[in-house]
Amino acid sequence: MNLFKRNPFGHNLFIKKWLIRVLGLLTHQRFNRFNKLKIEGSDVLKSLPQNNVLFVSNHQTYFADVAAMFHVFNASLSGRVDSIKNMTYLWQPKLNIYYVAAKETMKAGLLPRILAYVGSVSIERTWRSKGEDVNRQVKMSDISNIGVALDDGWVITFPQGTTTPFKPIRKGTAHIIKKYKPIVIPIVIDGFRRSFDKKGIRIKKRNILQSMEIKKPIEIDYDKESIDSIVEKIEYAIEQHPSFLKVLSEKELLDLEKSNKQREW
Repeated sequence: MNLFKRNPFGHNLFIKKWLIRVLGLLTHQRFNRFNKLKIEGSDVLKSLPQNNVLFVSNHQTYFADVAAMFHVFNASLSGRVDSIKNMTYLWQPKLNIYYVAAKETMKAGLLPRILAYVGSVSIERTWRSKGEDVNRQVKMSDISNIGVALDDGWVITFPQGTTTPFKPIRKGTAHIIKKYKPIVIPIVIDGFRRSFDKKGIRIKKRNILQSMEIKKPIEIDYDKESIDSIVEKIEYAIEQHPSFLKVLSEKELLDLEKSNKQREW
């Protein structure tokens, strides 16, 4: 590799590769030893193009969610099926994976700044700042930067913009989909909130069953579908639509209780 080659955001790819390797080694046991990550659908990743792919997911921690996805994506591209065993996949990681994150979060200390170098597309939230509700205009440069990332590779976004479950999908995600027409891959995660603190750095409990389901692309008519229609499709795909709060049957409750016992300890 050219030691001085940079990505469109000016990040040195040699440095980025080594950061991914080191951080991957440091975080691997969080998903494959202290806790167990159950993966479904990783075969979907192998048929995707090199760029213009948008992953939409529910959100449970600031950093652990993304770290797990970096592991799963690279493991799958190295030939593993629903597994992150054997960390050799970290030696040649995919360097054009990005994730959308709040700018204030990625500037809050040395570690977030290092994690930002790995692939953050940092944006200013229009609805929240320093723990308070705000109402700001969308910065067009933020939208453009997401477009640059999509043009270069894969982008992970958490369209609810919060780790609180069942919050509304931000319409900005739908606008980005209509503008850049990416392949949209839904991901549903669980167990991370029980495993880690809110930042996803400190381990709260061990032997938690974590899960990540990678679904097939959402079918979208980019030209004809409305923003509200795309938002609703995302809500259902990442299982954050209010209908998922329905009353469960006795059998479903028993199955959930059995699953939760695995997740708790």
